[in-house]
Amino acid sequence: MSLVMSREELGAFLEEVFPQIRDEFVIDELVSGAVTMRLRTDERHLRPGGTVSGPTMFALADVAVYAMVLGMIGPQALAVTTNCSIDFMRKPAAGRDLVARASLLKLGKVLAVGDVLIHSDGVDKPVARATLTYAIPSAK
Repeated sequence: MSLVMSREELGAFLEEVFPQIRDEFVIDELVSGAVTMRLRTDERHLRPGGTVSGPTMFALADVAVYAMVLGMIGPQALAVTTNCSIDFMRKPAAGRDLVARASLLKLGKVLAVGDVLIHSDGVDKPVARATLTYAIPSAK
């Protein structure tokens, strides 16, 4: 299956339906069945101790899989997360963006499953790994 939305179309759609994340999440690359998404980290993403918070890393994984799925099925704002499992493996590097690389494991008629590795920008070892399932709304 090939992409039905370009990186630019998907970025514009995300800004339209989720204006609250404008300038926070950036799609670095979108190809069939995969996306690389960047979170521009700043002070609001930190927890005590100066590390990026777990909820922030969850949000990056969630938005990355959402974007990847929409790239494959088109602009369906009502696709929703139905399951997520995330492992936090190490502290993210200070002062660096987080980069998520998501890959599609399954795209069916009603469910999509994606796997995500999150790295600190420029660092080889991942800081988190997540698997997410999305429910795809039925075509009406």
